[in-house]
Amino acid sequence: MTDIRDIPGWTVETLHDDHAQALRETALLYDSETEHQRLRVFRNPTFGRILTLDGVVQVTEGDEFIYHEMMTHVPVLAHGAAKRILIIGGGDGGMAREALRHKGVEHVTMVEIDAGVVEFSTTYMPAISDGAFDDPRLDLQIADGAEFVRRDLPGYDVIIVDSTDPIGPGEVLFTDTFYGQAHRLLNEGGILVTQNGVPFLQGQELTNTMRAFKALFADWTCYMATVPTYAGGPMAFGWGCKGQARATPLATLASRFKKADITPRYYTPEVHVAAFALPRYVLDLMP
Repeated sequence: MTDIRDIPGWTVETLHDDHAQALRETALLYDSETEHQRLRVFRNPTFGRILTLDGVVQVTEGDEFIYHEMMTHVPVLAHGAAKRILIIGGGDGGMAREALRHKGVEHVTMVEIDAGVVEFSTTYMPAISDGAFDDPRLDLQIADGAEFVRRDLPGYDVIIVDSTDPIGPGEVLFTDTFYGQAHRLLNEGGILVTQNGVPFLQGQELTNTMRAFKALFADWTCYMATVPTYAGGPMAFGWGCKGQARATPLATLASRFKKADITPRYYTPEVHVAAFALPRYVLDLMP
């Protein structure tokens, strides 16, 4: 029997034991090992350039806007006065790009463990960062995010954990210790958001994060969005807040959105509110 990963002209992601997705590969643009992981980028007719790390899809030019917009605009607009943002991971620059669209944001610290991902992304997928690395408000730190949050640092209004899946270098970003340190760095009213995979296939990942958030935050939950190349159903984003920002009324969100004068392709204030309405199978994963 032919191994599914050996289909000519296709890249097959086998992140999950019982589910795989195949993406047509019309051109291989890059394939190399960094100090931490294997990076590949190839072209697909629908999704454009696709970046994989150790064979797992990380970002595509076609649908990255959904992921990056929902992990930035939801906490930033819910907060309403975010000036300092910390991004853990995010080496492709998309998260920084969206955070820096907010004129009221004065400082963004981005902590990426692998310098190779940043160098690679700016060379092979520059549209994703769209000049974010040249913005003077961005402070790029090449460091281990789990170690970075242990430092004595000024507080942040929003912390975004743009991690890989909890395997390899990203595993330490899913621990109670990491979440506790991130909580320590949040200012009063601050918000922590995390990527928690596709709960239909990765339910335990969400349960573990929510258990930690429940112990740390009075306001904790997750919200959801569907990103086509993160296969298996809607994606979950962990939410922990040192305040009550989740209860921000739609009218207030709409006013802040208008004042921000940004033009997302996915985010709207209405989508923001609806994203917190969770299906029963996700609620059943909550501790």
